[in-house]
Amino acid sequence: MSRKKNITFDDIAKYTNFSKTTISRYFNNPDSLTLKNQEIIAQALVDLNYKENKVARILANGKTEFIGIVIPFLHNHYHLEMLTQILLTYEQFGYKFLVFIGNGDKDTERQYIDELLAYKIEGLIILSFTIPSRELADLQIPIVTVEREDKYTSSVNTDNYMGGIQAASLLAKHNCDILLHLTAQIPPEVPSYGRIRGFLDLCEERQLNHSVIYKDIGTEYEVMKKNMGEILDELETAYAGMKKGIFVSNDTNANVLLNLIIRKYGRLPDDYYIVGFDDSPISREAVLPISTVGQQIDKIAYEAVSLLVEQMNERKKRRPSPLKEPVHKVVTPVLLRRETTEHEKH
Repeated sequence: MSRKKNITFDDIAKYTNFSKTTISRYFNNPDSLTLKNQEIIAQALVDLNYKENKVARILANGKTEFIGIVIPFLHNHYHLEMLTQILLTYEQFGYKFLVFIGNGDKDTERQYIDELLAYKIEGLIILSFTIPSRELADLQIPIVTVEREDKYTSSVNTDNYMGGIQAASLLAKHNCDILLHLTAQIPPEVPSYGRIRGFLDLCEERQLNHSVIYKDIGTEYEVMKKNMGEILDELETAYAGMKKGIFVSNDTNANVLLNLIIRKYGRLPDDYYIVGFDDSPISREAVLPISTVGQQIDKIAYEAVSLLVEQMNERKKRRPSPLKEPVHKVVTPVLLRRETTEHEKH
């Protein structure tokens, strides 16, 4: 059985009556052709059953169609879901991804970025938080960051301030005696600091009894369980007999707290109300579905890749117009009421 002949630019040129130069421009700089000519060539590729040689194209124009991603870790369900949603954008944009997990180590992440640049990636999405945005901007490559300090880079973030208000408002509606926010110490320039500010502003405006508990829970499950267990013991001592409304900084930590409470009591007692943040899968899969401030992770992922592709496409033009200032997009969160705040109805 004879092998099918590989279709070449010569074949496409003869079929369309265009020059090889025009065919080459279609693949390497399509904006230089009229829309009608693009459509003629596109139809010819279908008619001829053309299979593109990606390696040859990369060698010809230096464009790899790869985007690099640096993510801090995958223990947090939010980061895992965000990565999943970013990878799913291949269907819309056609870019592939090279992913590195930095584990919160600045030198390691610098090494990974150097490795990505050596692969001639066309752009970077940064979810990790160790390298300052000024240093990232100096890389002179299109970059979009998500939920991290972003003064010098374009970014897509949740409206964290609104999320903090939503969480506190939900707990307040249940007439809790004390509203508590469990969070790590976060610098004001980091977007998630808005959750703390929103929580505090709502409580202070309504003169609600409240407190913020600052503690780094950790990243490994056994460490998280130990630290959250200590916090639970402190809450039971300090607020015994009080209806406690607890806003936890993310769904992963909210699930650890919920599990500890249910292990102790066999259920979620009526004096505990819990709200997480993210709407990551664990909030829906928990032993009791967790009320949460949903980040619309799929929309954030789409907007991040879309914003990056805009920058990359601009660079491919004959006369590119780079961004003069970073672009910052904000996505509104959605409050999702589930059993950890609505249990009194059952």
